[in-house]
Amino acid sequence: PVLADQPASMLHDLTAAWCRERRSAMRSIVVRLLFRRSTIIPVSHRYQFLLVGFMASMNNESIVLILGSAPDAMRAATWPKPGSGKVVSINNAWRVRDDWDYCIYPDDFPVEKRPDRIDRAQKLINSSVYVPANNRFGGVVYAGATMAFTAGYWALSALKPRVLAYLGCDMIYKGRNTHFYGQGKPDPLREDVTLASLEAKSARLMTIAAERHCACINLSEELESRLLFPRISHRALVADLPVPSYDTELADKALSLENEAGYLIEDGQYWEHGASFDPDILSEIDRHWLSAVGAQSNSRLA
Repeated sequence: PVLADQPASMLHDLTAAWCRERRSAMRSIVVRLLFRRSTIIPVSHRYQFLLVGFMASMNNESIVLILGSAPDAMRAATWPKPGSGKVVSINNAWRVRDDWDYCIYPDDFPVEKRPDRIDRAQKLINSSVYVPANNRFGGVVYAGATMAFTAGYWALSALKPRVLAYLGCDMIYKGRNTHFYGQGKPDPLREDVTLASLEAKSARLMTIAAERHCACINLSEELESRLLFPRISHRALVADLPVPSYDTELADKALSLENEAGYLIEDGQYWEHGASFDPDILSEIDRHWLSAVGAQSNSRLA
């Protein structure tokens, strides 16, 4: 097609393709297309695309490993770091391995439990950073006010991964040692209007990530999990995992219900507005998210 009148649109589409598929074969095809004489795009725009596409691919992380504090998080202590990826540690999970890239925690996380040393490449992520990221996906009321989901939406926004790989975030608390460091507080199980269904919140994250060509997966080997993500072995963790399928109509309906309810709290302090949230409306929204992924809720990829 003749694209001379709309180079910006064409560049946007090709840039998106570059970001979604960064294999050498794809890059080779795009480069050949751009520099064919028959391609009606100004040469300056072709070089502009190459620069934009290259920078976009550099800003995306193929695999993001999100570590929680369940006992099995310690399995990751000796794993090789994902190539072209990052490690996001939630709360105390920075203790699992020294080479974490981001440590994310709520404002009430005690100062004495935060990392006592960080190098130049490591960053601390608090509410001033993750609340705006959460808001880009509808806000904390719909996302679920616990750090496993908060970390996922922040990573999805900031790192734009191909894979969000969770470990130590099953949100199952049994026995004496509920966390890798011993007995801990089961925060996700507290009475909270945003956490009525942890499964539904995980379905929402998985679906929203899938819409952005990102696969949410669970590396846990535990028998139970509140996460509905497909499970794989860490040995099968690669950047081109298939994105879980979902019912687009049901997902669109869930988003429509969220928009109608209007429960976006810009500053993230939803507890100050608790009386304005209708639990029945939130339950209906949860049911749609669960239905959207219901057929895949117990699947395994490998």
